Amino acid sequence: MANPGSLPLGNQKGLGELWARLKFLFLAIVIYRVGTHIPVPGIDPDQVAKMLEQNQGTMLGMFNMFSGGAFERMSILALGIMPYISASIIMQMMTAVTPSLEAIKKEGEAGRRKISQYTRYLTVLLALVQGFVMVKGLAGQGMAYSDYSPLSFYVIAVTSLVTGAVFMMWLGEQVTERGVGNGISMLIFAGIVAGLPSAIGSAFESARNGDLHLLALLAIAFAAIAIVWFVVRMERGQRRITIQYARRQAGGRGQGAAQTSHLPLKINMAGVIPVIFASSILLFPASIAQWMGNSSEGTAGEIFQNIAFAIGPGQPLNFVVFAVLIVAFCFIYTAMMYNPKEVADNLKKGGAYVPGIRPGDQTAKYIDNVLTRLTVVGSIYIAAVALLPQFLTASANIPVYVGGTSLLIVVVVVMDFMSQVQSHLMTHQYDSVLKKANLQSYGRGR
Repeated sequence: MANPGSLPLGNQKGLGELWARLKFLFLAIVIYRVGTHIPVPGIDPDQVAKMLEQNQGTMLGMFNMFSGGAFERMSILALGIMPYISASIIMQMMTAVTPSLEAIKKEGEAGRRKISQYTRYLTVLLALVQGFVMVKGLAGQGMAYSDYSPLSFYVIAVTSLVTGAVFMMWLGEQVTERGVGNGISMLIFAGIVAGLPSAIGSAFESARNGDLHLLALLAIAFAAIAIVWFVVRMERGQRRITIQYARRQAGGRGQGAAQTSHLPLKINMAGVIPVIFASSILLFPASIAQWMGNSSEGTAGEIFQNIAFAIGPGQPLNFVVFAVLIVAFCFIYTAMMYNPKEVADNLKKGGAYVPGIRPGDQTAKYIDNVLTRLTVVGSIYIAAVALLPQFLTASANIPVYVGGTSLLIVVVVVMDFMSQVQSHLMTHQYDSVLKKANLQSYGRGR
Protein backbone atom coordinates (compact mmCIF):
# COMPACT_ATOMS: atom_id res chain seq x y z
CA MET A 1 0.00 0.00 0.00
CA ALA A 2 1.33 3.43 -0.96
CA ASN A 3 2.58 5.72 1.77
CA PRO A 4 0.79 9.13 1.79
CA GLY A 5 4.20 10.75 1.99
CA SER A 6 5.16 9.12 -1.32
CA LEU A 7 2.23 10.68 -3.18
CA PRO A 8 2.95 13.53 -5.60
CA LEU A 9 2.65 17.01 -4.12
CA GLY A 10 -0.41 17.83 -6.26
CA ASN A 11 -2.25 14.72 -5.07
CA GLN A 12 -1.35 15.45 -1.41
CA LYS A 13 -2.72 18.97 -1.78
CA GLY A 14 -5.86 17.72 -3.52
CA LEU A 15 -6.55 15.04 -0.94
CA GLY A 16 -5.83 17.53 1.85
CA GLU A 17 -8.41 19.98 0.50
CA LEU A 18 -11.00 17.22 0.03
CA TRP A 19 -10.33 15.90 3.54
CA ALA A 20 -10.76 19.43 4.96
CA ARG A 21 -14.10 19.79 3.15
CA LEU A 22 -15.29 16.40 4.42
CA LYS A 23 -14.30 17.29 7.99
CA PHE A 24 -16.22 20.57 7.73
CA LEU A 25 -19.28 18.72 6.41
CA PHE A 26 -19.10 16.20 9.26
CA LEU A 27 -18.69 18.98 11.84
CA ALA A 28 -21.68 20.87 10.40
CA ILE A 29 -23.86 17.76 10.61
CA VAL A 30 -22.78 17.14 14.21
CA ILE A 31 -23.63 20.74 15.15
CA TYR A 32 -26.99 20.39 13.41
CA ARG A 33 -27.80 17.17 15.27
CA VAL A 34 -26.80 18.72 18.60
CA GLY A 35 -29.05 21.69 17.84
CA THR A 36 -32.06 19.41 17.36
CA HIS A 37 -31.85 18.53 21.08
CA ILE A 38 -31.89 22.13 22.42
CA PRO A 39 -35.51 22.79 23.53
CA VAL A 40 -37.49 25.96 22.98
CA PRO A 41 -38.11 27.71 26.34
CA GLY A 42 -41.71 27.65 27.51
CA ILE A 43 -43.01 24.60 25.57
CA ASP A 44 -43.32 21.09 27.00
CA PRO A 45 -41.53 18.72 24.57
CA ASP A 46 -43.15 15.65 26.15
CA GLN A 47 -46.62 16.95 25.27
CA VAL A 48 -45.47 17.65 21.69
CA ALA A 49 -44.06 14.11 21.41
CA LYS A 50 -47.39 12.67 22.61
CA MET A 51 -49.27 14.78 20.07
CA LEU A 52 -47.03 13.50 17.26
CA GLU A 53 -47.54 9.93 18.44
CA GLN A 54 -51.29 10.43 18.21
CA ASN A 55 -50.99 11.99 14.74
CA GLN A 56 -48.73 9.48 13.04
CA GLY A 57 -49.07 9.41 9.27
CA THR A 58 -50.21 13.02 9.08
CA MET A 59 -48.55 16.22 7.89
CA LEU A 60 -47.07 16.70 11.35
CA GLY A 61 -45.16 13.43 10.97
CA MET A 62 -43.80 14.50 7.60
CA PHE A 63 -42.87 17.91 9.00
CA ASN A 64 -41.04 16.19 11.86
CA MET A 65 -39.19 14.00 9.36
CA PHE A 66 -37.93 17.01 7.37
CA SER A 67 -36.81 18.71 10.58
CA GLY A 68 -34.77 15.65 11.58
CA GLY A 69 -36.85 14.99 14.70
CA ALA A 70 -36.39 18.57 15.95
CA PHE A 71 -40.14 19.21 15.99
CA GLU A 72 -40.77 16.09 18.08
CA ARG A 73 -38.32 17.40 20.69
CA MET A 74 -39.60 20.98 20.22
CA SER A 75 -36.08 22.12 19.48
CA ILE A 76 -34.99 25.61 18.45
CA LEU A 77 -34.42 24.03 15.00
CA ALA A 78 -38.03 22.82 14.78
CA LEU A 79 -38.73 24.99 11.71
CA GLY A 80 -35.74 23.38 10.03
CA ILE A 81 -34.69 24.52 6.60
CA MET A 82 -38.27 24.89 5.29
CA PRO A 83 -38.48 28.72 5.60
CA TYR A 84 -35.32 29.06 3.53
CA ILE A 85 -36.58 26.60 0.91
CA SER A 86 -39.91 28.40 0.67
CA ALA A 87 -38.11 31.76 0.34
CA SER A 88 -35.87 30.34 -2.38
CA ILE A 89 -38.91 29.09 -4.30
CA ILE A 90 -40.62 32.47 -4.08
CA MET A 91 -37.48 34.37 -5.12
CA GLN A 92 -36.81 32.09 -8.10
CA MET A 93 -40.38 32.50 -9.32
CA MET A 94 -40.29 36.26 -8.80
CA THR A 95 -36.96 36.47 -10.64
CA ALA A 96 -38.48 34.64 -13.60
CA VAL A 97 -41.50 36.97 -13.86
CA THR A 98 -40.11 40.30 -12.58
CA PRO A 99 -37.92 42.23 -15.06
CA SER A 100 -36.08 44.18 -12.35
CA LEU A 101 -35.07 41.03 -10.46
CA GLU A 102 -34.14 39.33 -13.74
CA ALA A 103 -31.87 42.28 -14.56
CA ILE A 104 -30.22 41.98 -11.13
CA LYS A 105 -29.66 38.26 -11.70
CA LYS A 106 -27.84 38.98 -14.96
CA GLU A 107 -25.32 41.23 -13.19
CA GLY A 108 -23.12 38.24 -12.41
CA GLU A 109 -21.68 37.63 -8.97
CA ALA A 110 -22.92 40.98 -7.62
CA GLY A 111 -26.45 40.19 -8.77
CA ARG A 112 -26.30 36.73 -7.23
CA ARG A 113 -25.31 38.26 -3.89
CA LYS A 114 -28.25 40.68 -4.05
CA ILE A 115 -30.71 37.87 -4.81
CA SER A 116 -29.24 35.85 -1.93
CA GLN A 117 -29.66 38.84 0.39
CA TYR A 118 -33.31 39.26 -0.60
CA THR A 119 -33.82 35.52 -0.04
CA ARG A 120 -32.41 35.81 3.48
CA TYR A 121 -34.74 38.70 4.33
CA LEU A 122 -37.71 36.73 3.03
CA THR A 123 -36.56 33.69 5.05
CA VAL A 124 -36.69 35.73 8.25
CA LEU A 125 -40.19 36.98 7.40
CA LEU A 126 -41.50 33.48 6.65
CA ALA A 127 -39.84 32.11 9.78
CA LEU A 128 -41.60 34.79 11.85
CA VAL A 129 -44.98 33.82 10.39
CA GLN A 130 -44.43 30.07 10.70
CA GLY A 131 -42.91 30.37 14.17
CA PHE A 132 -45.80 32.47 15.47
CA VAL A 133 -48.39 30.10 14.00
CA MET A 134 -46.58 27.10 15.48
CA VAL A 135 -46.25 28.65 18.95
CA LYS A 136 -49.87 29.85 18.94
CA GLY A 137 -51.12 26.43 17.87
CA LEU A 138 -49.14 24.59 20.53
CA ALA A 139 -50.07 27.11 23.24
CA GLY A 140 -53.74 26.75 22.30
CA GLN A 141 -53.51 23.04 23.04
CA GLY A 142 -52.11 23.61 26.53
CA MET A 143 -48.50 22.67 25.76
CA ALA A 144 -46.97 25.86 27.16
CA TYR A 145 -45.61 26.12 30.70
CA SER A 146 -47.52 28.44 33.02
CA ASP A 147 -44.33 29.99 34.45
CA TYR A 148 -44.16 32.55 31.66
CA SER A 149 -46.36 35.54 31.01
CA PRO A 150 -48.15 35.43 27.62
CA LEU A 151 -46.04 38.24 26.13
CA SER A 152 -42.67 36.92 27.30
CA PHE A 153 -43.61 33.39 26.25
CA TYR A 154 -44.43 34.41 22.67
CA VAL A 155 -41.38 36.67 22.37
CA ILE A 156 -38.95 34.05 23.68
CA ALA A 157 -40.45 31.07 21.82
CA VAL A 158 -40.86 32.81 18.45
CA THR A 159 -37.40 34.38 18.68
CA SER A 160 -35.87 30.98 19.43
CA LEU A 161 -37.56 29.38 16.41
CA VAL A 162 -36.65 32.23 14.06
CA THR A 163 -33.05 32.17 15.29
CA GLY A 164 -32.91 28.42 14.67
CA ALA A 165 -34.26 28.82 11.13
CA VAL A 166 -31.72 31.58 10.35
CA PHE A 167 -28.92 29.42 11.77
CA MET A 168 -30.00 26.52 9.54
CA MET A 169 -29.95 28.84 6.53
CA TRP A 170 -26.44 30.05 7.41
CA LEU A 171 -25.20 26.52 8.08
CA GLY A 172 -26.52 25.28 4.74
CA GLU A 173 -24.77 28.10 2.88
CA GLN A 174 -21.52 27.36 4.72
CA VAL A 175 -21.70 23.67 3.80
CA THR A 176 -22.26 24.57 0.13
CA GLU A 177 -19.27 26.92 0.13
CA ARG A 178 -16.79 25.09 2.36
CA GLY A 179 -18.01 21.48 2.38
CA VAL A 180 -19.00 18.90 -0.22
CA GLY A 181 -22.41 18.84 -1.89
CA ASN A 182 -25.39 21.14 -1.70
CA GLY A 183 -25.70 22.36 1.89
CA ILE A 184 -29.50 22.39 2.03
CA SER A 185 -29.77 18.88 0.58
CA MET A 186 -27.07 17.57 2.92
CA LEU A 187 -28.85 18.91 6.02
CA ILE A 188 -32.17 17.41 4.91
CA PHE A 189 -30.33 14.16 4.17
CA ALA A 190 -28.80 14.17 7.66
CA GLY A 191 -32.21 14.71 9.25
CA ILE A 192 -33.76 11.84 7.28
CA VAL A 193 -30.88 9.42 7.90
CA ALA A 194 -31.08 10.17 11.63
CA GLY A 195 -34.58 8.68 11.65
CA LEU A 196 -33.74 5.55 9.64
CA PRO A 197 -32.48 3.43 12.59
CA SER A 198 -35.72 3.96 14.52
CA ALA A 199 -37.77 3.19 11.40
CA ILE A 200 -35.88 -0.06 10.81
CA GLY A 201 -36.17 -0.90 14.50
CA SER A 202 -39.93 -0.32 14.40
CA ALA A 203 -40.24 -2.66 11.42
CA PHE A 204 -38.36 -5.47 13.18
CA GLU A 205 -40.31 -4.85 16.39
CA SER A 206 -43.60 -5.12 14.49
CA ALA A 207 -42.44 -8.38 12.91
CA ARG A 208 -41.35 -9.75 16.30
CA ASN A 209 -44.69 -8.89 17.89
CA GLY A 210 -46.63 -10.45 15.03
CA ASP A 211 -48.17 -7.19 13.83
CA LEU A 212 -46.25 -7.54 10.56
CA HIS A 213 -45.74 -10.85 8.80
CA LEU A 214 -42.16 -11.82 8.06
CA LEU A 215 -42.96 -12.23 4.36
CA ALA A 216 -44.43 -8.73 4.29
CA LEU A 217 -41.26 -7.39 5.89
CA LEU A 218 -39.15 -9.15 3.27
CA ALA A 219 -41.41 -7.79 0.53
CA ILE A 220 -40.95 -4.24 1.87
CA ALA A 221 -37.17 -4.69 1.96
CA PHE A 222 -37.16 -6.08 -1.59
CA ALA A 223 -39.33 -3.20 -2.79
CA ALA A 224 -36.98 -0.68 -1.17
CA ILE A 225 -33.97 -2.25 -2.91
CA ALA A 226 -35.85 -2.28 -6.23
CA ILE A 227 -36.80 1.40 -5.84
CA VAL A 228 -33.19 2.32 -5.05
CA TRP A 229 -31.99 0.43 -8.14
CA PHE A 230 -34.66 2.11 -10.27
CA VAL A 231 -33.78 5.57 -8.95
CA VAL A 232 -30.07 5.05 -9.64
CA ARG A 233 -30.77 3.86 -13.19
CA MET A 234 -33.07 6.80 -13.91
CA GLU A 235 -30.70 9.36 -12.41
CA ARG A 236 -27.86 8.06 -14.55
CA GLY A 237 -30.01 7.89 -17.67
CA GLN A 238 -29.39 10.57 -20.28
CA ARG A 239 -30.17 11.48 -23.87
CA ARG A 240 -26.99 12.22 -25.82
CA ILE A 241 -27.49 14.66 -28.69
CA THR A 242 -24.81 14.29 -31.38
CA ILE A 243 -22.78 17.47 -31.89
CA GLN A 244 -20.47 17.96 -34.89
CA TYR A 245 -17.72 20.57 -35.17
CA ALA A 246 -16.97 22.10 -38.56
CA ARG A 247 -13.55 21.50 -40.09
CA ARG A 248 -11.01 24.30 -39.79
CA GLN A 249 -10.42 26.32 -42.96
CA ALA A 250 -6.91 27.25 -44.14
CA GLY A 251 -6.20 28.70 -47.58
CA GLY A 252 -9.72 27.96 -48.75
CA ARG A 253 -9.37 24.28 -47.97
CA GLY A 254 -10.67 22.32 -44.99
CA GLN A 255 -8.07 20.78 -42.73
CA GLY A 256 -8.67 17.64 -40.72
CA ALA A 257 -11.81 15.59 -40.25
CA ALA A 258 -14.92 16.99 -38.61
CA GLN A 259 -14.98 16.17 -34.91
CA THR A 260 -18.02 14.61 -33.28
CA SER A 261 -19.08 15.04 -29.67
CA HIS A 262 -22.25 14.69 -27.60
CA LEU A 263 -24.47 17.03 -25.61
CA PRO A 264 -25.74 14.97 -22.62
CA LEU A 265 -29.21 15.75 -21.28
CA LYS A 266 -30.27 13.91 -18.12
CA ILE A 267 -33.73 12.40 -17.80
CA ASN A 268 -34.10 14.17 -14.48
CA MET A 269 -32.45 17.55 -14.95
CA ALA A 270 -33.95 19.00 -11.75
CA GLY A 271 -32.65 16.36 -9.35
CA VAL A 272 -34.39 16.10 -5.99
CA ILE A 273 -35.23 19.82 -5.76
CA PRO A 274 -38.84 19.45 -7.09
CA VAL A 275 -39.66 16.90 -4.37
CA ILE A 276 -38.26 19.17 -1.65
CA PHE A 277 -40.06 22.21 -3.06
CA ALA A 278 -43.37 20.35 -3.45
CA SER A 279 -43.14 18.90 0.07
CA SER A 280 -42.41 22.29 1.62
CA ILE A 281 -45.24 23.99 -0.27
CA LEU A 282 -47.68 21.21 0.69
CA LEU A 283 -46.51 21.11 4.31
CA PHE A 284 -46.96 24.82 4.95
CA PRO A 285 -50.75 25.19 4.42
CA ALA A 286 -51.51 21.71 5.75
CA SER A 287 -49.56 22.27 8.97
CA ILE A 288 -51.15 25.68 9.53
CA ALA A 289 -54.62 24.23 8.93
CA GLN A 290 -53.98 21.40 11.38
CA TRP A 291 -52.59 23.67 14.09
CA MET A 292 -55.38 26.22 13.64
CA GLY A 293 -57.94 23.44 13.69
CA ASN A 294 -56.59 22.02 16.93
CA SER A 295 -56.43 25.43 18.61
CA SER A 296 -59.78 26.76 17.32
CA GLU A 297 -63.24 25.86 18.50
CA GLY A 298 -66.60 25.60 16.82
CA THR A 299 -67.18 25.84 13.09
CA ALA A 300 -63.80 27.46 12.33
CA GLY A 301 -61.92 24.62 14.02
CA GLU A 302 -63.91 22.02 12.10
CA ILE A 303 -63.19 23.77 8.79
CA PHE A 304 -59.44 23.88 9.45
CA GLN A 305 -59.42 20.25 10.56
CA ASN A 306 -61.30 19.19 7.42
CA ILE A 307 -58.78 21.06 5.26
CA ALA A 308 -55.85 19.44 7.07
CA PHE A 309 -57.45 15.99 6.70
CA ALA A 310 -58.25 16.49 3.01
CA ILE A 311 -54.66 17.30 2.05
CA GLY A 312 -53.06 14.89 4.54
CA PRO A 313 -50.96 11.86 3.48
CA GLY A 314 -52.97 8.99 2.06
CA GLN A 315 -55.88 11.17 0.93
CA PRO A 316 -56.83 11.40 -2.79
CA LEU A 317 -56.41 15.19 -2.82
CA ASN A 318 -52.92 14.81 -1.38
CA PHE A 319 -51.92 12.46 -4.20
CA VAL A 320 -53.24 14.86 -6.84
CA VAL A 321 -51.77 18.05 -5.35
CA PHE A 322 -48.41 16.47 -4.57
CA ALA A 323 -48.08 14.98 -8.07
CA VAL A 324 -49.09 18.25 -9.76
CA LEU A 325 -46.61 20.23 -7.66
CA ILE A 326 -43.75 17.80 -8.43
CA VAL A 327 -44.45 17.89 -12.18
CA ALA A 328 -44.80 21.68 -12.16
CA PHE A 329 -41.57 22.22 -10.23
CA CYS A 330 -39.71 19.81 -12.52
CA PHE A 331 -40.58 21.97 -15.53
CA ILE A 332 -40.05 25.27 -13.67
CA TYR A 333 -36.68 24.34 -12.20
CA THR A 334 -35.43 22.79 -15.45
CA ALA A 335 -36.44 25.91 -17.38
CA MET A 336 -34.62 28.14 -14.89
CA MET A 337 -31.46 26.03 -14.78
CA TYR A 338 -31.11 25.13 -18.47
CA ASN A 339 -31.61 27.61 -21.30
CA PRO A 340 -31.75 25.93 -24.76
CA LYS A 341 -31.36 29.30 -26.51
CA GLU A 342 -28.12 30.00 -24.65
CA VAL A 343 -26.81 26.50 -25.37
CA ALA A 344 -27.62 26.86 -29.08
CA ASP A 345 -25.85 30.23 -29.23
CA ASN A 346 -22.76 28.80 -27.54
CA LEU A 347 -22.68 25.90 -30.00
CA LYS A 348 -22.97 28.32 -32.91
CA LYS A 349 -20.14 30.50 -31.59
CA GLY A 350 -17.95 27.41 -31.17
CA GLY A 351 -18.55 26.28 -34.75
CA ALA A 352 -20.65 23.29 -33.64
CA TYR A 353 -24.03 22.13 -34.90
CA VAL A 354 -26.51 19.28 -34.59
CA PRO A 355 -26.45 17.18 -37.77
CA GLY A 356 -29.57 17.86 -39.85
CA ILE A 357 -30.56 20.91 -37.74
CA ARG A 358 -29.78 24.50 -38.70
CA PRO A 359 -27.70 26.41 -36.12
CA GLY A 360 -29.35 29.12 -34.02
CA ASP A 361 -33.09 29.16 -33.40
CA GLN A 362 -33.73 25.78 -35.03
CA THR A 363 -31.14 24.14 -32.78
CA ALA A 364 -32.62 25.85 -29.70
CA LYS A 365 -36.09 24.61 -30.65
CA TYR A 366 -34.79 21.08 -31.20
CA ILE A 367 -32.99 21.01 -27.83
CA ASP A 368 -36.06 22.45 -26.12
CA ASN A 369 -38.29 19.72 -27.62
CA VAL A 370 -35.90 16.98 -26.48
CA LEU A 371 -35.65 18.56 -23.03
CA THR A 372 -39.43 18.80 -22.73
CA ARG A 373 -39.90 15.10 -23.52
CA LEU A 374 -37.18 14.16 -21.04
CA THR A 375 -38.75 16.36 -18.34
CA VAL A 376 -42.14 14.69 -18.88
CA VAL A 377 -40.58 11.27 -18.27
CA GLY A 378 -38.45 12.52 -15.38
CA SER A 379 -41.33 14.27 -13.60
CA ILE A 380 -43.56 11.20 -13.87
CA TYR A 381 -40.77 9.02 -12.50
CA ILE A 382 -40.13 11.33 -9.52
CA ALA A 383 -43.84 11.63 -8.71
CA ALA A 384 -44.28 7.84 -8.93
CA VAL A 385 -41.37 7.11 -6.59
CA ALA A 386 -42.47 9.78 -4.09
CA LEU A 387 -46.09 8.61 -4.00
CA LEU A 388 -45.67 4.81 -4.28
CA PRO A 389 -45.22 4.10 -0.53
CA GLN A 390 -48.22 6.29 0.35
CA PHE A 391 -50.27 4.49 -2.31
CA LEU A 392 -49.30 1.06 -0.92
CA THR A 393 -50.22 2.16 2.61
CA ALA A 394 -53.56 3.69 1.58
CA SER A 395 -54.69 0.97 -0.86
CA ALA A 396 -53.22 -2.30 0.48
CA ASN A 397 -52.70 -1.25 4.11
CA ILE A 398 -49.01 -2.16 3.84
CA PRO A 399 -47.00 -0.31 6.50
CA VAL A 400 -44.09 1.59 4.94
CA TYR A 401 -41.64 2.93 7.50
CA VAL A 402 -39.57 4.99 5.04
CA GLY A 403 -41.49 7.26 2.68
CA GLY A 404 -40.81 7.55 -1.02
CA THR A 405 -39.83 11.20 -0.65
CA SER A 406 -37.25 10.31 2.01
CA LEU A 407 -35.86 7.42 -0.02
CA LEU A 408 -35.63 9.53 -3.16
CA ILE A 409 -33.85 12.35 -1.35
CA VAL A 410 -31.37 10.00 0.32
CA VAL A 411 -30.44 8.18 -2.91
CA VAL A 412 -30.14 11.31 -5.06
CA VAL A 413 -28.15 13.24 -2.43
CA VAL A 414 -25.74 10.31 -1.95
CA MET A 415 -25.23 10.07 -5.72
CA ASP A 416 -24.59 13.81 -5.97
CA PHE A 417 -22.20 13.64 -3.01
CA MET A 418 -20.20 10.80 -4.56
CA SER A 419 -20.13 12.62 -7.89
CA GLN A 420 -18.69 15.77 -6.30
CA VAL A 421 -16.08 13.77 -4.37
CA GLN A 422 -14.97 12.10 -7.62
CA SER A 423 -14.93 15.50 -9.33
CA HIS A 424 -12.62 16.93 -6.65
CA LEU A 425 -10.26 13.95 -6.97
CA MET A 426 -10.28 14.08 -10.77
CA THR A 427 -9.58 17.82 -10.85
CA HIS A 428 -6.50 17.50 -8.65
CA GLN A 429 -5.29 14.50 -10.64
CA TYR A 430 -5.39 16.64 -13.77
CA ASP A 431 -3.46 19.39 -11.97
CA SER A 432 -0.81 16.86 -11.00
CA VAL A 433 -0.53 15.55 -14.58
CA LEU A 434 -0.13 19.07 -15.97
CA LYS A 435 2.63 19.86 -13.48
CA LYS A 436 4.43 16.63 -14.39
CA ALA A 437 4.20 17.45 -18.09
CA ASN A 438 5.88 20.82 -17.37
CA LEU A 439 3.91 22.43 -20.20
CA GLN A 440 5.03 25.94 -19.29
CA SER A 441 8.70 25.06 -19.79
CA TYR A 442 7.77 23.36 -23.04
CA GLY A 443 6.07 26.53 -24.25
CA ARG A 444 9.06 28.72 -23.37
CA GLY A 445 11.37 26.28 -25.16
CA ARG A 446 9.30 26.53 -28.28
